[in-house]
Amino acid sequence: MRRRTPPPPAPLPQRDGVDPVRVRLPAGGAWHTVREHLVARLTGAGPGVIEAMFEAGRIVGADGRAVPADTPYRPGMFVWFHRELPAEVPVPFPVPVVYRDEHIVVADKPHFLATTPRGTHIAQTALARLRHELGVPTLTAAHRLDRLTAGLVLFTVRPEERGAYQTLFSDRRVRKEYEAVAPYDATLALPRTVRSRIVKEPGVQAAREVEGEPNAETRVEPAERRDGLGRYRLFPRTGQTHQLRVHMNALGVPILGDPLYPEVAPPVPAGDFRRPLQLLARRLEFTDPVTGAAHAFTSGRTLSAWSSFAQWAAG
Repeated sequence: MRRRTPPPPAPLPQRDGVDPVRVRLPAGGAWHTVREHLVARLTGAGPGVIEAMFEAGRIVGADGRAVPADTPYRPGMFVWFHRELPAEVPVPFPVPVVYRDEHIVVADKPHFLATTPRGTHIAQTALARLRHELGVPTLTAAHRLDRLTAGLVLFTVRPEERGAYQTLFSDRRVRKEYEAVAPYDATLALPRTVRSRIVKEPGVQAAREVEGEPNAETRVEPAERRDGLGRYRLFPRTGQTHQLRVHMNALGVPILGDPLYPEVAPPVPAGDFRRPLQLLARRLEFTDPVTGAAHAFTSGRTLSAWSSFAQWAAG
């Protein structure tokens, strides 16, 4: 099987920790120029935006030179540009680094901060902020946490080593422990292992359980209880979208502050950082695939509904 030729390195530097957009011109189509293709492809940019970018010389080729708007269309050609970043409300919480060496960075992500650029969250992401703060433009995420979930995230420093660390997660060689605060149910027999099939459909906010071969597995253990609340330890063996939130809801004890389970709540205004989801990636344990070192990291965060429910509830 023939291997695809890797794309050339980006001729533009990162901006605010965000990579430039790379576009490869596909085979086929009836476009005559690069401009015609980009206008047709990037419809979300708005009327006249692509033309203005060409005029300003902001769309460049592999040599870093501006691509003229009338450049003939050539399948396989690469162009780069910096997207116009959306107006983002700053997430006013730091991203502490728990551990750092020449291979990896382990950060303690706060609630409300996305792990990597996606959708409307671009610069206000853990990845972009750490690249900027640490001065490591090659930093990439080995896995992701939901934006609303806090806790430990593993980042890799060297692009050529990223695959080795990602494989740790895909091969289930990372021991992950989460903590959650949810209602206490005296009739719920714990500990137990929850197995189900979870699907997440594009464009639908909430994931759901369906009949079929299980693709999600979580060990749920009790930790403490008081005043009608429980603190739970969660050990996911798989990594389906919203898996812990779906499984806790299925047990009848949805995690406090969850805007999707059991029901999808109306969106909160931008900048509303009250009542964070009470879910925390507490520990990560693994053997480093590059150095062979045994790593065990613990988050320094606490879940506010457990330390002071009244304060959390009041926002």
